[in-house]
Amino acid sequence: MKNFLIYLLFAACIAVVTCCTAEDPIEEYYNNGWSTSGTSGGNSATVGELATFDIATDLTTAEPSTTADAYYPDEEDALENNEFATEVRIDMANPVAKTENGVEVTVSSGHVTADHGETKGVCYVVEGSTANGSFTVLGEKKYAVKLNGTSIANPDSAALNLLSGKRAYILLADGTTNSLADGTGGSQKGALYCKGKLLFNGSGRLIVTGNTNNGIHSADYIVFNRGNNIYVKSTANHGIKANDGIYVNGGVLNVEVSAEAAKGINCESHIIVNGGRTTVLTTGNGTYDSDDREAKGAAGIKTDSTFTINGGEVWLKSTGSGGKGINCDQQANFNGGSVYVVTTGTQYRSNNDTSSPKGVKADGNINIAAGRIWVRTSGTNGEGIETKGVLTITGGEVASYAYDDAINSKGNMTISGGYVYAHGQHNDGLDSNGNCYITGGTVYAICSGSPEVAIDANTEGGYRLYVQGGTIVAVGGLESGSSLSQSCYQASSWTPNTWYGLTVGNSTLAFQTPSGGGSGLVVSGASQPVLQSGVSTSGGTSCFGGIAISGVTVSGGSSVSLSSYTGGGGMGGPGGGPGGWR
Repeated sequence: MKNFLIYLLFAACIAVVTCCTAEDPIEEYYNNGWSTSGTSGGNSATVGELATFDIATDLTTAEPSTTADAYYPDEEDALENNEFATEVRIDMANPVAKTENGVEVTVSSGHVTADHGETKGVCYVVEGSTANGSFTVLGEKKYAVKLNGTSIANPDSAALNLLSGKRAYILLADGTTNSLADGTGGSQKGALYCKGKLLFNGSGRLIVTGNTNNGIHSADYIVFNRGNNIYVKSTANHGIKANDGIYVNGGVLNVEVSAEAAKGINCESHIIVNGGRTTVLTTGNGTYDSDDREAKGAAGIKTDSTFTINGGEVWLKSTGSGGKGINCDQQANFNGGSVYVVTTGTQYRSNNDTSSPKGVKADGNINIAAGRIWVRTSGTNGEGIETKGVLTITGGEVASYAYDDAINSKGNMTISGGYVYAHGQHNDGLDSNGNCYITGGTVYAICSGSPEVAIDANTEGGYRLYVQGGTIVAVGGLESGSSLSQSCYQASSWTPNTWYGLTVGNSTLAFQTPSGGGSGLVVSGASQPVLQSGVSTSGGTSCFGGIAISGVTVSGGSSVSLSSYTGGGGMGGPGGGPGGWR
């Protein structure tokens, strides 16, 4: 919610800039830097693991055992559907030119080129170390490269240069550590570059360092599988880049990038996560792209298409200005697994444009059906979860603790199931620029204080909040003009940093109040709830990092008087505004 004077100022600003031709006047308003964010609405803090969890690379902990079914764009991508029985050994410490089993190997000053032509079933076994060499593969048939304890550094170009356009199966030999690094003397696209499909297998370790461009780059798609242990670092651009898709079926994947606006994992097509543990750290600040004429920030995961997670774990941290966890140009789908995001950077501004920090941002719809999503943003204008389209939550656990709006949708927002925690430190908890429908699930929303509200809909645009079901706790009240077909009740008062028990029927939800927030505490359930303050808890299932407990037994405390609530907690405003949509 935005106070009335600021909203009038907004309208006056729009009237003054009538010469602008932007299709979306609200978006134009924010992108030109007139932001209503800040601390005028107060400041509200939380406790528990959601406020303290951190993210770091982890190369040693075993990958998660539970995964979704592996996905391959083509059956041929699965290693078990292939045979590579013709081995050709390459010793990078002492390379030898030879013709063997239909493969021609040439050597030039430590740089090895192997061409298998039309020969099928070739497996190159690469061993030994070199500080000034490379291995290049040519050929018209799919092939395998077994990294068997090799270290290749090439000061002038790619260390592993797979120029065959056919499938390349990278086999990481069990028990080995392998490293690939390029220098700064060339124009290569990656320290490991592949012209065709790049398919990782095996349980060895691979370390890739990109100093000129990307760490790993495929002009086609990349598949990671169970057992892989891969660490990628790039100081110049993205960590992992693919044109036609990135599919994580398992493995331990760690990525660190430090360049301005660099992406840890960057794809022009779909990204699908089915298993494993993927950790990405980005430290670069935002930058202005003069070609695209827009400000851009770094991102742990960036896709020009869709992002989908069905299983596994994803850990993302961005510390630079304008940085994001997940940045998706189309739809984002959360069907299982776990996603943890931390951003600490502030908003980036340049050339009258901005890039705001976001935990999860999608230009298309966001669909959350299962799994866990935890997001924390602490930098100025940092929103937690934001979609330019429609937000739908039908299940799972969603917890967003954000500097700005915790969960924001440009279109309608619907919550029909799952557990949802939305805490806006300086703004709204849930903020919909269309209608907001709550028909089921458990929702705990907190705003920063008046004039913001815990659950906001764009009343000024002719939309409203519809409470039709679910169990709801709203510290800071509901949007004015709400349609409450399920009765809501307001507490006579509430105490900060206190455990409350909300009983609806035979089920009790315990929740801890924040250090501050809106003046009203509103609750709702399928039947008239009973509220107790200062309770002790036992049993149940912890939610949102210890901020709430479902199915809990409470004891002690004191009864809180509840009165009928008809809605209203502030004027509202152009919801979702702070930081714009970038």
